[in-house]
Amino acid sequence: MPGAILTFIRFTDRINYWIGRFAMYLIFVLVGVLLWSSISKTFFLPTIWTLETAQFVMVAYYVLGGPYSIQLGSNVRMDLFYGGWSPRTKAWIDAVTVLFLMFYLGVLFYGAIGSTAYSLGYFGNEPVSFFWDLFLAFVTGGTTAAAEVTGYIERSSTAWRPQMWPVKSIMSVGVFLMLLQALAEFFKDIGRLRGEEF
Repeated sequence: MPGAILTFIRFTDRINYWIGRFAMYLIFVLVGVLLWSSISKTFFLPTIWTLETAQFVMVAYYVLGGPYSIQLGSNVRMDLFYGGWSPRTKAWIDAVTVLFLMFYLGVLFYGAIGSTAYSLGYFGNEPVSFFWDLFLAFVTGGTTAAAEVTGYIERSSTAWRPQMWPVKSIMSVGVFLMLLQALAEFFKDIGRLRGEEF
């Protein structure tokens, strides 16, 4: 297998390993938020931020941990026939089905980028050019110039009304990392078909 592909596989595996290891500890943050929610509702005045914060932490836990789950092979799989197949047959099936996953993740990533741009006040049809303009404004003029590029910042419709761009940005990053991991798994399957070990 070419060295560039092996470098890509190692880099993607390493990044998703460390992000996944970080993300798995978010479950303790989630438990802490929900515990505080229960305590505050029982003994004090109920807080308005706990439910939405728990949802945001769960989103980060799920989408940042997803690529690590794919890397470990611990994602949910229909194992009616798969378990009895030879490693070569599994590699063939995985190499074909991961293409469907990559198409799905590509569509999901494009939607996540558009949703993130919308949360930053962009209502047009070209979210990638919006982020490029935002990046150039930040590099040339700092946060003040970047703030001029953004429009009306989307907020949740709840009483707490947090800004939505942080969680949507995490979703975009998580889906992108999952897409990279799926591509790395595709290359690994091709390597296994050629007799290489990973």
